[in-house]
Amino acid sequence: MKNVKLITEAIGTLTINKLRTGLAMLGIVIGIGSVIALVSLGQASQEAIQSQIQSLGANLLTVNPGSQRTGAVRGAAGSETTLTNADAEAIKTDSAITTVSAVSSEINQRAQVVAGKNNTNVRVNGVTSIYASVHKVTMDSGVFITDQDDAGIAKVVVLGPQVVSDLFGEGSNPIGQNIRIKGTSFRVVGVATSKGGSGFLNQDDVIYIPLSTAQKQVFGQTYLSNISLEAKSADVMTEAQNQVGYLLLARHKLSDPTQADFSILSQQDILNTANSTTSTFTTLLSGIAAISLVVGGIGIMNIMLVTVTERTREIGLRKALGAKKNVIVRQFLIESIILTFTGGSMGIVLGILVSYLYSLVNKSTFFISTPSILIAFVVSALVGVLFGWYPAQRAANLQPIEALRYE
Repeated sequence: MKNVKLITEAIGTLTINKLRTGLAMLGIVIGIGSVIALVSLGQASQEAIQSQIQSLGANLLTVNPGSQRTGAVRGAAGSETTLTNADAEAIKTDSAITTVSAVSSEINQRAQVVAGKNNTNVRVNGVTSIYASVHKVTMDSGVFITDQDDAGIAKVVVLGPQVVSDLFGEGSNPIGQNIRIKGTSFRVVGVATSKGGSGFLNQDDVIYIPLSTAQKQVFGQTYLSNISLEAKSADVMTEAQNQVGYLLLARHKLSDPTQADFSILSQQDILNTANSTTSTFTTLLSGIAAISLVVGGIGIMNIMLVTVTERTREIGLRKALGAKKNVIVRQFLIESIILTFTGGSMGIVLGILVSYLYSLVNKSTFFISTPSILIAFVVSALVGVLFGWYPAQRAANLQPIEALRYE
């Protein structure tokens, strides 16, 4: 019997009981759809995180107080108040630092901000004018913090777009109005351009005030939360980490790099960490979703076994008329593969649709993984073969006389 005729007959057999066929495919549809959707959403999230991190600035290095590992310098247990304005000034002026083009001293703390009857809890950044260049902050309206503001301990503030919406309403112009940060009144002088993000990565839910004002008027601290550095090029990032690391070791009177009370992270370090986290999470979720493929395959095997039982007399008649064992095997394998391949195709469409709807609702990037679609097709075929083989062999091994006598 030719394969074309076997395929035609298999399709006819499967369409006789549409409900049973549909239920048999459901596990495959859900499994394939879930895997594609989760892989696509994971990769879209990874792209979004990469974009947000890269938007923080080019060739960015961040010196943090604490004990993480840093390039050539390994951190040990250390204080979180070890970075000072003098450290930042030394990095800026020391002749040994030849690979850094800009130095930004920063304080980062969350605080309650009030405007009229509205209030919100936001990240308050105490910065100098160089911050905008290092972190690629552009202005939607007004001006950024200036050196004169920092020198004069001015009570001026630049708002992120999310803060504007929370305090003044969508589309409002807050320039010239006042807000209160921890009870101190500040005049709004600018609104930053939106960078996007969400949660802790929301770069719009932030405000900027002069560093000196943050230290002396708002938070009452002399130390820095971090120092951001812009390397002269991507090629000298590692060298810049080493130069700055050993300068700070000398300033902090530490001879052993393993006892460093600070850490230096590059943009690539942050990207690698974020990518590793999202990849692990995506793989975990995809593995869980793939379990439904096994469940779906078992469901198909059960349906095929029922089909073999129902068609025992038909199989016996065919074998009595001369049908060979391999023809019977092919007949049932084709039916199983059609089930899984059709279910896989529907699952692919479902996965793409879910990813697209998610991107619309969350206004995120719509990303489809081509390899995951190709893998889905292969997996569909393999599931059909693996879980259809046993029922096909069972049908082919039936003895014609016994099959004809079956009631």
